[in-house]
Amino acid sequence: CFFVRHTTLIVMSSDRHLRLIFLGPPGAGKGTQAAWLRRDYGVCHLSTGDMLRAAVAEGGDTGKQLKAIMAEGKLVSDEIIIDLIKDNLYKPECESGFILDGFPRTVGQAKKLDDMLKKDKTKLDSAIEFKIPDSVVVARLSGRLVHKASGRTYHRDFYPPKVAGKDDETGESLIQRDDDKEETVRKRLGVYHTETTPVVDYYRRQSLLSTIDANKEGDEVYSTIQNIVKSRTGAK
Repeated sequence: CFFVRHTTLIVMSSDRHLRLIFLGPPGAGKGTQAAWLRRDYGVCHLSTGDMLRAAVAEGGDTGKQLKAIMAEGKLVSDEIIIDLIKDNLYKPECESGFILDGFPRTVGQAKKLDDMLKKDKTKLDSAIEFKIPDSVVVARLSGRLVHKASGRTYHRDFYPPKVAGKDDETGESLIQRDDDKEETVRKRLGVYHTETTPVVDYYRRQSLLSTIDANKEGDEVYSTIQNIVKSRTGAK
């Protein structure tokens, strides 16, 4: 189920580390798939969306600037994103590998990621593109509701709370994030197609790209991803 959380490229080298990237629009299910891979392979999941929201929650000038950018559905600057990646990529929990979710979004970011990994004498092994119709993404995201304190996620149609608008465990009110409102979702999709589609071509030219149908049940999508990991890396 998409609303549990997932974008991604998967990589595994001879040192048995997975290094992956998920490529796809918001709401494609990348977060959920990344969580399952983290559970089964012990890799860290670096979601730029989660990292940006954490920065917003911390407040300060940067947080306020990010909040305004995200509410309008615009892309955050390369400098901010890359600093976030650098800060998280070499943490202990990422020693067994990583899944990058929502990064890179531009060819410029992809090249900078290559440079970062090259300095460590390593590289990506594969990139997975999540293909899904825009209409499905809009339906998924615009119906999403969140319990702010815990992060629990619901959906008006697909995973509704027991009491409309209320968290099942606390009874507290649920909210719709600004970046999940329909107008913003459509803007985000437009930005994604314009800015990120060239990244797909970038990884295709490197023979790293695998494209999957993300408009299926989560278990079926995950089985496809596992087969890709096995064929690319020999992982089990």
